[in-house]
Amino acid sequence: MQNDISVNDYLLSVDNWIAGVGSQYFEPLTNGCMLSEEVGEVNRLLCRQYREQRYKAGEEPANFHRALADELSDVMFVLACIANEQGINLAEALVRNLQKKSARDANRYRQRESKE
Repeated sequence: MQNDISVNDYLLSVDNWIAGVGSQYFEPLTNGCMLSEEVGEVNRLLCRQYREQRYKAGEEPANFHRALADELSDVMFVLACIANEQGINLAEALVRNLQKKSARDANRYRQRESKE
């Protein structure tokens, strides 16, 4: 598989993987539970790396960014499964979402000028 892949190509690759390995997608609620689990794993890493929690003995990854990338990829995989199972064109949805955010939040996060 190539290193740079479009969203549509990724969705198709996930669909092909499911067809070859599992033959069908999990039920929607199972996928929702799996998504929560994967997001929790991302949060666990972030919390231990940047907040008050610390890694348990032997738990700290040798490479934090590689571990985080792996967990984020797990999140993307489950999102692709949900989109495919529900018949959602995730590539189109991502474009619409970015357009919505661009229009709605155009000035929301800019530094405000100080009034002196």
